[in-house]
Amino acid sequence: MKTNIRVSRKKPESLTSQIRDQLTELIDTGIMAAGSLLPSERELADSLKVARNVVRGAYESLVKIGKVQSEGRKGRRVGPAAKKKTARKTSKKK
Repeated sequence: MKTNIRVSRKKPESLTSQIRDQLTELIDTGIMAAGSLLPSERELADSLKVARNVVRGAYESLVKIGKVQSEGRKGRRVGPAAKKKTARKTSKKK
């Protein structure tokens, strides 16, 4: 999958957080649908010209917050879409 992720070494944010934030945006907007396979650490690191541990850190933080699921050697996939919470209507008994 082609991702439109860009990083800048001139920004004050770390490269890891830049990648994490952009992936979060792609997931939240639905550009990366639930179940989509993320690029491998090596592929993304090579395309961005960063070290693999930078990408690994971004992926691991996305796994921690539940946006991405790790499938071991199969790679990482976008997690299932979060269910929207709806307000429950309560009726008051008189």
